[in-house]
Amino acid sequence: MIRSVAVPLIDDFAMFEFGVVCEVFGLDRSYAGIEPFDFRVCAIEPGVPIPNPTGAPIIAPYGLEAMDDADLIAVPAARIRDEYPPELIDALRRAADRGAILLSVCSGAFILGAAGLLDGRKVTTHWRYADALARRFPAADVDADVLFVDDGNLITSAGTSAGVDASLHLVRRELGSATANSIARNMVVPPQRDGGQRQYIERPVPDCADDTFTELLAHLTENLDENHTVSGLADRVHMSTRSFSRRFVAETGVSPMQWLTTQRILHARLLLETTDLPVDEVARQCGFASATLLRHHFDAEVGVAPTRYRAAFARREPALTSP
Repeated sequence: MIRSVAVPLIDDFAMFEFGVVCEVFGLDRSYAGIEPFDFRVCAIEPGVPIPNPTGAPIIAPYGLEAMDDADLIAVPAARIRDEYPPELIDALRRAADRGAILLSVCSGAFILGAAGLLDGRKVTTHWRYADALARRFPAADVDADVLFVDDGNLITSAGTSAGVDASLHLVRRELGSATANSIARNMVVPPQRDGGQRQYIERPVPDCADDTFTELLAHLTENLDENHTVSGLADRVHMSTRSFSRRFVAETGVSPMQWLTTQRILHARLLLETTDLPVDEVARQCGFASATLLRHHFDAEVGVAPTRYRAAFARREPALTSP
């Protein structure tokens, strides 16, 4: 059970991610019947301002020794660097050795990795940093498609607001749904979100070394609603089907149909965000034979159903008010 929470800060920490753990664990919500956490903001030099990119430094009242008996160590994001302060690394290792729960938000996973705490564990981070995390810590199993990973005493979350999801999940796991729901209600956020990071990953059209393929991809992007076949595309660029398929994979990294499906999903996302078109019409304009087929591919690619995606991401005009 979590009763005490320590949050170590280093220079160039991310203010929002720090705010996430403060919001979930650092506020007194005894008015809602929730026992306050023993919340400790820690630093290598307590009382000394810690700079961050916002230009508003934070002063931590505790030294790193306050981590030594905390139930939970919550590590916010910070600038990714080659080396992290050895004092912090040692404190994290001591915490892991005694069985404390470790929570990272976004790039905070790199700090845990530097302490050797990701080896053999399933983890995540912001999708933008996932490949770098996997390269730097090859013994870790990095999943870039999820909002957070619960691996026992190690909880890692994706970027920014995914720290809310991971923190509330941890509260639910350790203190029960009623407590998690109460905190979420007071934060005015959903207690649990659907889907994963795949909702937020942009996949731009790749640059091609061969102008023939550059022109073909541009044509496909402008005509997603048409019925395309591999043999038809091969004929368009005057290649055999086999040579075309091999060259297409070399240029884009995926097969022609995989590429086309991804582009259709990207277009569907745009239509769901910016229009009120029925899902059937979205499917037609994106080249899917039916709304059922769109839902199948959309859920596989993005992680949620089209209607849920629209509810979360549709761009609404602000309501007009009377003067």
